[in-house]
Amino acid sequence: MELNAGYKSPWLNEELEILQDAVRKFYEKEMTPHAKRWNDQGAVDRDAWNKAGEAGILCASISEEYGGGGGNFAHEVVITQEQARAGVAGFGNSVHSGIVAHYIQSYGSEEQKQKWLPKMASGEMVGAIAMTEPGTGSDLQGVKTTARKVGNQYVINGSKTFITNGQHANLICVVAKTDVNAGAKGTSLIVVETDEVEGFRRGRNLDKLGQHAQDTSELFFDDVKVPTSNLLGAEEGKGFIQLMQQLPQERLIIAIQAVVAMERAIGYTAEYVKERKAFGQRILDFQNTQFKLAECKTEATIARVFVDDCTVKLLDGKLDATTAAMAKWWCTQKENDIVDECLQFFGGYGYMMEYPIAQMYQDARIQKIYGGTNEIMKMLIARTL
Repeated sequence: MELNAGYKSPWLNEELEILQDAVRKFYEKEMTPHAKRWNDQGAVDRDAWNKAGEAGILCASISEEYGGGGGNFAHEVVITQEQARAGVAGFGNSVHSGIVAHYIQSYGSEEQKQKWLPKMASGEMVGAIAMTEPGTGSDLQGVKTTARKVGNQYVINGSKTFITNGQHANLICVVAKTDVNAGAKGTSLIVVETDEVEGFRRGRNLDKLGQHAQDTSELFFDDVKVPTSNLLGAEEGKGFIQLMQQLPQERLIIAIQAVVAMERAIGYTAEYVKERKAFGQRILDFQNTQFKLAECKTEATIARVFVDDCTVKLLDGKLDATTAAMAKWWCTQKENDIVDECLQFFGGYGYMMEYPIAQMYQDARIQKIYGGTNEIMKMLIARTL
């Protein structure tokens, strides 16, 4: 069901609505039918990436001269939303297209962009960004992975964990210390093509609480040698700044996913309570049901309007890190609250994995953690008071 039938996102236009329809049909045909199998096997099929590339789903906001769709962030939002509506949580395109490709387009040399972006757009290469380490989560300044320059190469040593697309990725943007004594100013981003190097190993495809189809993995770098030309940016030590510049977009993507999850959960629950009966009447006819769902719809609508405003700001180049942090923490918190509230209306059936609400409940929890924990988001906001 349409949660807010009379509302239209201010950034949405006719071209994007055509894209929305095409993307929705692609997900319904090529991905939704496989969602349960992908959950069971712990990853999407590798050829899903190639099919997405053929359909123009990948790198939609990357310049056409580099093989992308030539769109902007609004195109990325349409694709992200339709994936969430299709219930395909495991396909890591938001990281691949919305994050990794933009690091390369924003900071890469012309040679790097020509080399990597067309392969990402086609699905020949799957992108990942390796930030988190076993002992370092949201504290990006504390990374221990090193990239030591030896001649015309970097020698990379370290381990990463919780890496989205970890089993499939063959183009990994690694956050590493090029100067271990310089703190944040010693951090750099270095691209590793896994098919071209020795010493790179994939660890476990991690057994997670939710998002089972996402191949979230451990990665190990043991004397991995890459050319110094794989550094992103003209000089070393710019990695932390590069990360900070891109994080507002990453956090807004997470907030957008959260809003769609809220809307989907409420719509699904509204249909259920109209049909399910208890004590001789529909569950919807109980005042408690009406009040709870009214609260959920109101909060989801507030979240929708907020992320739409953030999207407009980002398209205008005006989305600041503080507002993005607000969107990320508040929307993901409300996502968890609303999905939990909705599940309750299903009673025991809500606890059964054959019901989509149970899957939504599992998948929602990580949203408050990745992209920077919600506690970190609040710290960032508090600094502006």
